[in-house]
Formats: sequence, C-alpha cells, structure tokens
Amino acid sequence: MTNQSALILRMVSLLLLLLLQGTEAKMEIITSKENVPVGQEITMLCQAGGEGIITWQKDGEDIEEKVSTLDETTSKFHIMKATMQDAGQYTCHCDFDNGDEAKVQKMIYIYEGPSFGGTSTYHEFLEGTDGMVPCLVTGQPAVDVHWFRDGKEISTNAGRGVRHLPNNTLFIQGVKREDAGIYSCHAEIRGRPIDKQLAISVVVNAHPTVRLREEVKKVMAGPETNVTLLCLVAGHPQPNITWTMPMLFDSSHHQFNSDHSQLTIRSVARVDYGEYVCTAKNKISESNATIMLYVFEAPEVFVSVELLSMSVGEGVSVSCNVSGHPQPELHWINKHNGQTLDLTTGRVHVVDGVLTISEVVPSDGGLYSCMAVTASGNASRDVAIITQPGPPHYLSVAPGPTSVLFFLKTPPVNGGSPITSYVLQWRQSAAEQWKEIVTAPSLGRDPLKITSLKPYTLYMVRLAAMNVMGPGQFSDTNTVRTHGIRKCHTHNYRTFPAQTVSSTHHPSSEGEPDSPVLSTDAMKVDGNSFSIPLKQTDDGGTPLQHFNIRYKQDKEGTEWKEMQLSSGADSISLQGLSFISAYQLEVTAINANGSSIPAVFNFTTGAQPASRMTKGGVVAIVMVIFLVLFLVVDASCCYINRCGLLMTVAVRLFGQKVPGLRMLDDAEGNTNGEVKLKGMSTPRGSLQQTGVQTITKEGWQLTEVTCDKAPLTKHEKTQPCKDLPHADA
Repeated sequence: MTNQSALILRMVSLLLLLLLQGTEAKMEIITSKENVPVGQEITMLCQAGGEGIITWQKDGEDIEEKVSTLDETTSKFHIMKATMQDAGQYTCHCDFDNGDEAKVQKMIYIYEGPSFGGTSTYHEFLEGTDGMVPCLVTGQPAVDVHWFRDGKEISTNAGRGVRHLPNNTLFIQGVKREDAGIYSCHAEIRGRPIDKQLAISVVVNAHPTVRLREEVKKVMAGPETNVTLLCLVAGHPQPNITWTMPMLFDSSHHQFNSDHSQLTIRSVARVDYGEYVCTAKNKISESNATIMLYVFEAPEVFVSVELLSMSVGEGVSVSCNVSGHPQPELHWINKHNGQTLDLTTGRVHVVDGVLTISEVVPSDGGLYSCMAVTASGNASRDVAIITQPGPPHYLSVAPGPTSVLFFLKTPPVNGGSPITSYVLQWRQSAAEQWKEIVTAPSLGRDPLKITSLKPYTLYMVRLAAMNVMGPGQFSDTNTVRTHGIRKCHTHNYRTFPAQTVSSTHHPSSEGEPDSPVLSTDAMKVDGNSFSIPLKQTDDGGTPLQHFNIRYKQDKEGTEWKEMQLSSGADSISLQGLSFISAYQLEVTAINANGSSIPAVFNFTTGAQPASRMTKGGVVAIVMVIFLVLFLVVDASCCYINRCGLLMTVAVRLFGQKVPGLRMLDDAEGNTNGEVKLKGMSTPRGSLQQTGVQTITKEGWQLTEVTCDKAPLTKHEKTQPCKDLPHADA
C-alpha cells in the first residue's frame, strides 16, 4: 500500500514536472558504490521518467556490450570484474516516445590497493644506533603515506629525532629506550576516502648493566647472622643473572629470589669470606660486578687463671691468648689506675701476652684485664690478684681516757681485696709481747680505739689492716700516754671539710672535764688570722687549770705548734698563719684529774688582702699634720709677739736675751710701762686669763697665775689679781 502511494505520488510529480517543463522527463542512475576495487562487480541501473529508447555512453562514446534493457523505462549496465580501464564517466541517454530526450551521468572510480606488500611489522634496534622503518605501499591511482604514534602524526621535520622521510620510511636517530613501541603506517588513495593502516612494532635492545647497592659488605660471623647481596640488573632483552661464589652452592646455606638478583647467605661463617661476582647476560652481551664480603669473627680472650692469691714478695705470671678475625691486638691493663702495661722489662712486664710481676707488693693487688682489640669490636677477661694490705700511712694517734685513738686520714692499700678488719697492737716496753685486738673498719672518719688500758701510762702502739689474705704490714710504732679513767660513755667524732669549723661534744667521765665546745657560728677567718669563741660546759667537778691548744697545717711533713690558754679564756685566736691553707686544730681542757678528749677541727685560712692603710696609719698622718701646723703657728707667735711654747723654752734656755728676738728693753718706749702678753696690751701690774706666763721688764720670770676674773671689758677698771707674787719673791 505504501509502495503504491509512493508510486502514485511519483507519477503525480512527473506529470506536474511535465506540465511545468514541457516534455522533459526525470532520469536517474542507481549503483551500489562509486569506488570499486579492481576485480569486483559493477552494476548500474538507469531509470527514465517515461517510455523510450535508452542508450549508454562511457566518456562520451557509445557502449553496447555489458548493457541490457530490462523494460522500456529501465536499463542495466553490468561489468563482472572491474579493471582500471573501467573507470570513467558513464552517461545514460533516453529518447522518450513523446519526442523528448534526457540524460544522466555517473562517475565510477576504480582503484587498486593500497597494499603494504612485504613491509615488516617488527623491527629491533640497538640502543644508540640509527633506526630505519620502511613502509612499502602500492596502489592505483597514487597512494599518500602518513606515520602515526599514539594517535599523533610524525612530521617530516628534519630536526626531530624521529621523522618521516620522503620515501615513506620512518627514521629514528640515536635510538633510545623510550623510542620502543607501536608505530602506524597510514596509506591513503590520493583524492579518495580509501585508506589502510599497518601497525609496526619497534623494539630497542640494550646491553646488560649491573649496579650494586654495596661493593663492600662487612658482617660478623654467627649462627644468627644472615646477609643479603643485591645485584640490580638492566638491559633488553631482560638479562639472565648468575652468581660466582668463593664456595660451592649449598641450597641450605644460599638462597635466591625469583630472578636471582638477590643472594641471601644464612648463618654466615668464616668460610663465606671472599668475592661474589654477579653476571648479567642477554643476546646482546654480558656484564658483571663484584661484591667483597668481609666476615669478622668476634674476638675472644683466654687467660690461664682468673684468681691468684699470693703473699707479698712472691712472683706471678699469667698468660693470655686472643682469637678472632682479623687477628686482634692484645693489651694488658691495670684496672685500678687504667694504665696499659706495655713494658717488656722491669718488675711488671708483658712479653708475648704473658703478664709477669716479680716480688709482689700490696699495690699490685687488684684487677688486671687482658683485652683483645679489633676494628670490629673488643673483648676482655679480668684476672684478680690478691695479696696482703699495705701498711697504714697518714696515721695519727691521740690519747683517750684509758684508751688510744687511731685516726686514719686515708685507708691503706687493700692488696686487691676489701679490708675486713684492723689489728690494733700495744705494749708498754720493747721487752713485752705485743697485745692485740681485731676490730672492724670504722664508719666514716670515726677513729679506731684500744680501750681498757691503764690510766696515765705510756704505751707503744701500732696498726695493721687485714683482708682475706690476712694482716698486712704494720704501721710505724707510736708512743702515747693515756688519760685518766672514764666511766663508760659514747661520743661522736667527726672532722669537717676545708672552709668549715665545728666541734663535737664528748660527755665527761668522773673527775675529768668535757671536751671544749667551740661556737662555729661566731668563727672568724680574716686572711691569715683565725679566731673562734671557746666555752667549757662541764669542768668535771674540779676547776679547770688551762686549755692545751695544738694546731698545724693539714699536709704531710708539718709539725704541731702548741700553746696554752688560761682557764678563763673565752676564745682562741691564731695569728701569722699561711694564707689559703688548711689547718687542723685540737683543743683539750685540763683539770687536776686529767684531760678531756680533744675537740678536733679543720679550717682554711683566707687569701692575702690587698695593701691598704690602717686606722692607726690615718691617725698618725693626722697627728703629724697637726704637729706641723702647731709648730708653724707657735713659731710665728714667738717671733712676732714673743709668746707661745717656743718663747717659753727659749727664755728658759737663754735667759732674758733670746737670740734673734727684740727684747722688752728695746720696746720700752713703745709700751709705756706695759707688758705684751700673747699679743695683747695690758696695764702694768695687770694679768691675762688663766694659765698665761708673764715676764717683767727686768726679764724675771713669774709663775703662771690663774685668775678667776673674766676678761675686762673696755668700761671696767683693771684690778690686780690677788695673791700675785712679786718679783722679789
């Protein structure tokens, strides 16, 4: 129904066209395609708008073959296999029965290709060389070629590393790894939308290279030590990796990862030391690199004995051997003083790792260390040598109440083992056997003490330290006289560091005084002078007789200086001491029954003060100035007014005629019978105030007169002093 409607519509249109254009009719050539490959079939239908005779032409020439008439309005042109000669312009001409004629034309294009023929789709180039990738294209008519990569056309610019040559070849200058990939050769029939593409692969090969993270590897051997050697390989095609080792491969000892780029050695041992060569190889070439593996063994130390006990005077030898890789250095060290024993001769020497000590002394006791020293670490082993302690030095002895006190400034050399006790010995004469007690070391600075001795008795005493080896050498013998009997009591004793002064108080026993007490709060140190208040709290029931004072510099070789103070003294003052020096001070109270335990103090003097003027010096200077001024004033008074002290002395020495001065006689006419007294004119027979010396006209000396009368005013009359002696008196 639809086709009929269309046919009717078409017919109506033709009729209208005929009416409008006269007898001219509509014509049309129908074909499946205009671009026909060589060898394919060509079919064209020519439809006329009415009945008539239809003829065909090609490029203006009539053709009859390959033409058939289907009916009076339609004609068909058919070619079984198209050739290049079949291309051209075809014209369909119709002579209509009504006398009209019409024609229609159609262009048919015949092409061959494009064809890539034997163009290779795979190319390999060595990195750094120049690459040529040809695209062999054929086709008719002419074919245009374009190169593409990743959708972008490659230009023909000669300055580019990758460019399109005029002969359709792709040129890659100095091939790089990034030049590898897929390229497309695009061929197009010129002037027609006929094209074809060919994908071409470019592969860039590279020599294998080997890169190492570490060329030298250092590890310490041990069952828990694992080491990994890494070989980083590059190249194309991917190189194969092989290893050359200093020992045979052992799957339980050596492990590789999937591509053999990583070698792991488990439980590294000394035999794993050496060179490990990593080789990378592909079809281009091969390359290798070497890793040096250093395997260290921890140093070890072996000694012949670790503990030696011997007596003073004996000899000892201890051997030491060390091992490790590399071979360690051997050193013996005295750990007591940190010194290295490197002498090969002498009383203490080391030869071939053997430590030898001949004639051991107490200071040789202690720890010695044999040490193995390597670049990879150190190891050591200690040897303890024990002998008897040394004799006590810096020992002082003081008497006590029926006792003797030992004061150790520093403990004796312990012989390499802690001092466990002290042996205290005493006797009254050299003919007696030594008596002794053993006592534990005192705490802090407390003294050691022999008790229960006879009062007021002279004893010889000495002291020795004891360790696990027994007693050591005794100290020098000291002679000391004990004090009186005391009842049982306890006391504290302590000394004080430099720059502080203090005392301790000891309870008194029957009849004897307490230890003196010094007030440290009021202590004064002024340069090389020292003073401190002194107080006695208990005289023991018997009045004190005096205080014994002993003091000396706190250093070896100085002697005690002694002095006594009366029982009523309330302070101690020491002068002329050394500047900036530590001193020891002992103060003992004495009564008829005996002496107290000494109070012991330490103090330090001050620095020497800068030179300065004392108060006495200032007073002396002022007095001298006053005396000079007095003499100047008195001399002026004597010369001008014939008064003053010098005038008096001159008259007594020379009489009436004083050399160099005008006498009264010379001035008689000027005085009118008056006498000049201290520059003051008075009537004859009258005197000045208290204490003025007068001289008569005749030069007689009068006595000094004290007048109670006040000085005269100008309105009062002069009255002579009563009881004034006359000159002839």
